[in-house]
Amino acid sequence: MVAAAASVDPAGWQSLLGEMFVRMGHRFARVESRRRAGRFVQGLLAGLVRVNCWTIAEAVGDKTPHGMQNLLSRASWDADGVRDDLREVVVEQLGDQDAMLVIDETGDLKKGTESVGVQRQYTGTAGRIENSQMSVFLTYSTPAGHTFIDRELYLPESWAEDPRRRDRAGVPAATRFTTKSRLALAMITRALDAGVRVGWVTGDEAYGKDAAGLRDPLEQRGQAYVLAVACDHRIPGPGRQSVRADERAAALPKRAWQKLSAGAGAKGRRYYLWARIRLHPAGTTGYHWILMRRNRRTGETAFYRCYSPRRVSLAKLARVAGRRWTIEETFQTGKELTGLDEHQVRTWTSWYRWTTLVMLAHAFLAIAAAHARHTPPHEGLIPLTRNEIRHLYAQLILKPARRVADILAWSTWRRRHQHHARQSHYQRRHENPAPDHELQLE
Repeated sequence: MVAAAASVDPAGWQSLLGEMFVRMGHRFARVESRRRAGRFVQGLLAGLVRVNCWTIAEAVGDKTPHGMQNLLSRASWDADGVRDDLREVVVEQLGDQDAMLVIDETGDLKKGTESVGVQRQYTGTAGRIENSQMSVFLTYSTPAGHTFIDRELYLPESWAEDPRRRDRAGVPAATRFTTKSRLALAMITRALDAGVRVGWVTGDEAYGKDAAGLRDPLEQRGQAYVLAVACDHRIPGPGRQSVRADERAAALPKRAWQKLSAGAGAKGRRYYLWARIRLHPAGTTGYHWILMRRNRRTGETAFYRCYSPRRVSLAKLARVAGRRWTIEETFQTGKELTGLDEHQVRTWTSWYRWTTLVMLAHAFLAIAAAHARHTPPHEGLIPLTRNEIRHLYAQLILKPARRVADILAWSTWRRRHQHHARQSHYQRRHENPAPDHELQLE
């Protein structure tokens, strides 16, 4: 038991989180705001059933939620500056010569219509058209770990062209409608211009299909990519006539397919059958391919457009394509462990601030887990995971700090707030009584 506990380092975790905030301290106009942001991140790591300003404030010992609400709305601090500092920390701690950038979007289901960017639109979260808020994220992925380093909120045309809604949600005047591919390109460019060194960029079909918005700009700066495309993606065929990617795949002989690993999964290496065809797009340089991945059991085939300024092996392309899953895991852990999708904010500024602090909390877990892997676990144990570190952090650091008086004070606060809400509701009904026909229906 003593040996198993040796890798559990609450003091080290506290030191790591503290050092991250010291690094970003100059982004806050007041030290009180920086300290409150630190407590906010602690609340995100507290393992709360529901994550919002109320529950976070109660978990970290604040008397009311007002301070946390002010942090997200009116306090003076630079969320984009914190993002930039966080990116530097992540690259320093998780950096590797095999680093990649992974782009993807996620949707948060919403009931109302006032939250910035909300409309009925397709979201992969639900697998259908729903009332939702869409955002695009950039993940830094290496063998040591993976976590978010950038984020952008997608503002639909219905919002971009509505001055009243923009004003109520605090959308900056300079913000215009931008496609998700262009948002992705802006984040990738921001990382590369900041000196982040990566071998590859990868993403799903939503980004692979957009040549002008993403593929062409990446090629122009010599950035290699492996981007998924649909089965009906058109590529050059015999006689210079374009054909569907799945038609070219069906015509390949059996010897063209190789069994290769897409990387390690939860149950071991993930093997598929892979093939590629060299492409020669007009007016381009470097190497271009259509990459195909076939499931050995079902025969289902996925397709990718690939570019590299240098010749690379089929096995290398397969490994890059296989790393796209890291952003899916990042979304999953971001939502399960740090409340990525639980924000209850309506304005532009509050969304960016909440999301930036969530990114910081997730990066802390990713870095702490990477450090834990440096110490071999006791025989019969797996290394500490992000999930286990979050659980231990909440149990060993946060919960012992709570006092009975604080718990009772929050019970009083909730009941008083609910009383005021009830009185306000009764007063509104008294001042604006329902029409006679509604009363009869009741």
